[in-house]
Amino acid sequence: MRYPPEFIRAIPKNDLHVHLDGSLRLDTLIELARDQAVELPSTTPEGLRETVFKTSYRDLNEYLHGFAYTCRVMQDPDSLERIAFELAEDNINEGVRYVEVRFAPQLHVTQRMTFEMVMESVDSGLRRARDRFNASLDPDEPPFEYGIIVTAMRFFTPAFSAYYGDLARVHPYSSDDELIRMASLELAKASVKLRNESEVQVVAFDLAGSEYGYPASAHQDAYDYVHSHFMKKTVHAGEAYGPESIFQAITKIHADRIGHGLRLFRSDMIYSDAVTDRERYVRDLVNYIADKRITVEVCLTSNLQTCPDLGGVADHSLGDMLDRNLSLCICTDNRLVSNTSVTREIELAIDGFSVSPKQLKNIMIYGFKRSFFYRPYQEKRQWVRQITNYYERLEERYGVG
Repeated sequence: MRYPPEFIRAIPKNDLHVHLDGSLRLDTLIELARDQAVELPSTTPEGLRETVFKTSYRDLNEYLHGFAYTCRVMQDPDSLERIAFELAEDNINEGVRYVEVRFAPQLHVTQRMTFEMVMESVDSGLRRARDRFNASLDPDEPPFEYGIIVTAMRFFTPAFSAYYGDLARVHPYSSDDELIRMASLELAKASVKLRNESEVQVVAFDLAGSEYGYPASAHQDAYDYVHSHFMKKTVHAGEAYGPESIFQAITKIHADRIGHGLRLFRSDMIYSDAVTDRERYVRDLVNYIADKRITVEVCLTSNLQTCPDLGGVADHSLGDMLDRNLSLCICTDNRLVSNTSVTREIELAIDGFSVSPKQLKNIMIYGFKRSFFYRPYQEKRQWVRQITNYYERLEERYGVG
């Protein structure tokens, strides 16, 4: 069915998978680059859309190229605070009421800016936007809330950031695998400490980067640490690799949610000789995910842009996920790099898969239910009930349902 645009705009939405460094405003990137003497391929939004931040990309490498520019202007507290504030404001303006912003703080640590400073700057921007919006909110409307997901990298080189360069210099005889393990474990310990000893709203730990050749198991020490300290966990898996990557994320590093999960149903992308019945493997994996309500963070536009084998949205595995009643949420991944918004992603899902009112409501509400909301469980239940009641009033108002 067709939904009134006003209804999609009004419903309380969430985004549980959005990268800070992939979601800058173009005007802000241009201004910060000018102020910091960072050279860009163009100094106009139109030029950058043509040369870097496109509507379609040849492959993942071209998609990731833009991060080289965004990360370079995110190396001081003021820039981080501003970018975080604007991201929250952009979400608020389209009816998003909960966002979990993820980023790799080790990409921004310098001799002048510690991990704590990085995190406090981002939290300050998100908090300022939240408090400003909620101060003038109608009592019947759900407030805006946020959480921060700390992201470790599956792969890095000293060129990625000053932090990684220093790590390689301090441990010159360590292998790449050892350096990766060290960086992730240090990040895990710092994240737990910050969550416990400050007001920074760290809600979860994440793992991002190329899956092929960089297994999640290399980060098991870090994930064991956050797991033992009751921190929630999400993992980028099944984006460029197959079901085995998702299986490893769940069984080796305790993932509560899966980022992307695009290749969940691809039995042809199972490469281990130990798996003799690939169809059975996928079937059992899907049933396990469904039964455990392990939520999949679906990013339609991003997947269409980075995976050339997807001819269109109809080729995306979201249809299979809906058919099997998986717990899922609709996310942006990168608002700038993918040139998208939460509203646009919802509309893409509705148009591509004929999402029913019941399915749409389940997707929206499950995003809130399966969020890593920072308050105690009883308060979270009350919060989700408030959002559900508000959603149902909007269904009645717009004749949806």
